[in-house]
Amino acid sequence: MKFLIDNWMLISIALASGGMLVWPMMASSMNSGALSASGAVTLINREKAVVIDVSESEEFAGGHVGGAKNVPFSELESKLGAAVKNKALPLILVCANGARANRAVAIAKKLGYEQAQALGGGLKAWKEANLPVEKAVA
Repeated sequence: MKFLIDNWMLISIALASGGMLVWPMMASSMNSGALSASGAVTLINREKAVVIDVSESEEFAGGHVGGAKNVPFSELESKLGAAVKNKALPLILVCANGARANRAVAIAKKLGYEQAQALGGGLKAWKEANLPVEKAVA
């Protein structure tokens, strides 16, 4: 016990550095279920996936994945069924950085869209992959 009391600072530094080593692995595993931009393109081209942007209307107008339909996150439960009638099609949910899209996947699956996936990193990752972005015509 005396050792712990005498060396509390060294022990806390060791624990902090261990936490910093483990953090990148934990952060990447939290996003491991998300779809990559190239995976999204493959789904769109091969399986006719539907892209739903869950950003607010103003964000959507500023730029979105080509061909995406805008269903704001706050209206997702009530309007997703009208936007995508075929629940068998893959569904790609997108937002600015992926956080809302990840929450939207749970809602979509609850509504019966079993092939719903979030675009990992959101529109930001889409742009970083140099994929085309549409802007609303003013």
